[in-house]
Amino acid sequence: MAPVKKVAVIAAGTLLGLGSAIQLVPVERSNPPVAADIEVPEDVRSVLRASCYDCHSHETRWPWYSRVAPVSWLVARDVEEARGRLNFSLWGGYEAKRQQRLAEEIWEEVAKGEMPLPIYLLAHPDARLSPGDREVLRSWSAAAAGDS
Repeated sequence: MAPVKKVAVIAAGTLLGLGSAIQLVPVERSNPPVAADIEVPEDVRSVLRASCYDCHSHETRWPWYSRVAPVSWLVARDVEEARGRLNFSLWGGYEAKRQQRLAEEIWEEVAKGEMPLPIYLLAHPDARLSPGDREVLRSWSAAAAGDS
């Protein structure tokens, strides 16, 4: 076997072995019980469920790629961080002042085009917010923040 071909076969085998081995690293993909779900009008709930709940609730739909390392590590970390910042499954347990602040922040992030995350939209184009969805969130956010 030619030296270059031999190196390529060894490299491919090594990569395959490492790729297989990293699948054994456990990743937490859980959906704890919903403790205090957000109470909002149905149009708002529909937009939040379609575009926000996968990361910002205990109702995450874990796609197939969330089971394949190293992507699984990134997805699990992103969901954990997102739930830590804002969790619609705990919303009813937040103090009113926190709910108001979060409602303002939700609209700020949406208005700037930072939420839903562009990378999330690549795999979930149905989560893209239409102008009507954005208006639903803007109106709800203003009312929830006490700015209506």
